[in-house]
Amino acid sequence: METLRMQGLWLLVIIQSAAFILFAASFLTPKRRRDWRSMGVFAAFVVAMFTEMYGFPLTVYLLAPHLQNLLGVTDPFLHAQMWGVLLGLGDFGKTVICLIGEAIMLAGFWLLWAGWRRVHGAKGELVVEGPYRYIRHPQYLGLMVIIFGALVWWPTLSTLLMAPILFGVYYHLAKREERDMLAQFGDAYRRYMARVPAFLPWLGARTPAESH
Repeated sequence: METLRMQGLWLLVIIQSAAFILFAASFLTPKRRRDWRSMGVFAAFVVAMFTEMYGFPLTVYLLAPHLQNLLGVTDPFLHAQMWGVLLGLGDFGKTVICLIGEAIMLAGFWLLWAGWRRVHGAKGELVVEGPYRYIRHPQYLGLMVIIFGALVWWPTLSTLLMAPILFGVYYHLAKREERDMLAQFGDAYRRYMARVPAFLPWLGARTPAESH
């Protein structure tokens, strides 16, 4: 993706943000207050990213004096792929980084979809197949992967600050969900927790006692 100088493509900001948010919401189907709060933080992350991509480039604007000294960037209204700028890459290198970020986000969306598909088809039964065979929270992990991919695709100061908050929100939501599942499924879910790790398959499962 080339470095562009664009101002005021706000319709594109609205369209892109709405598409991302509605797509995620269609799988997460927030119902409780805490679900809506987490969805709100995710929506703020998405809007901040696309606002800087197509609207006002706050990160370049704030960093322009430093980038001018280091890299010769003089235009504070430049819409630039920051990893490419900081690493001194040309258009091809920036495009490669963007493609890597997009591939990571697609992997996250696939996890989100695959987890939703299993839960939706289970009709209230305990789900232990598909991605749930390897991790307990594929949908929350999918959101984290999407956020990480977005930071590769188009990093900004605001999204870099918001990402750890979102990771923390999804971690705590996963812990609350586990308590709900223990209350609903009891020993069956305890055995599942002992067998399957929460987020990363290669880290091994945690014991039920450790998961409280």
